[in-house]
Amino acid sequence: MKIVVFGGAGLIGRKLIRLLTGEGHEAVAASRSTGVDAVTGEGLAGVLAGAQVVVDVMNAPVWGDDEVLRFFRTSSHNLVEAERAAGVAHHIALTIVGADRNPDSGYQRAKVAQEEVIVASGVPYTIVRATQFYEFLETIADAATVEGTVHAPVGQFQPVAADDVAAALAEVAVGEPANAIIDVAGPESLPMGDYLRRFLDATYDARKVVDDPAATYFGGLLSEKSLVPTGEARIGAMTFPEWLSRPEGAR
Repeated sequence: MKIVVFGGAGLIGRKLIRLLTGEGHEAVAASRSTGVDAVTGEGLAGVLAGAQVVVDVMNAPVWGDDEVLRFFRTSSHNLVEAERAAGVAHHIALTIVGADRNPDSGYQRAKVAQEEVIVASGVPYTIVRATQFYEFLETIADAATVEGTVHAPVGQFQPVAADDVAAALAEVAVGEPANAIIDVAGPESLPMGDYLRRFLDATYDARKVVDDPAATYFGGLLSEKSLVPTGEARIGAMTFPEWLSRPEGAR
């Protein structure tokens, strides 16, 4: 089966391509570095020729609210139009658990807009929403740091290993379209501050973490359940301590 992975050079994309290739599929990485641009449409027809499945794990190269929204709307529209022309049978997109519950975040509003384009396209689809990755905890801590102290937003947090997200996507890619949303999360839900403290301790980072109800998460205030599944979800196998013990975990 030919499966085209947009964003195949990124964290999830690389892992996904290794899994799919190991299962005997023709997994093709598509990105601007390979001459394919989902925003301009350059190279889409060529890379999609003969493809049965497309997996979109692209991240926006910009962070402004308007720019991110434009990126995800435009790239998703171009992808589904090119897929329809090429006869692609299954479009899969990676988005964010709780994106529809966090309207204050421009990035998460853009991911909801991406989902809306996919659902309205008529192309058979599966949307995989994942909680935040363990691998992103350092970035979260840095973004929440004010004068040397990490101000952790309130609310539950249930991060997941990137390996488990890639495994879920690989399983979805070789299955039938669900025409629905599937949530993927880590095995343990705790306050975000607890995860940040454990991560900083494991990485010998002396920054203090305080739980701050006024702190925002990349521009948005959180509620208790903003970032965790509220219904059925696929649960990743790798625990946080297991991830921390790996060479690529805590550095």
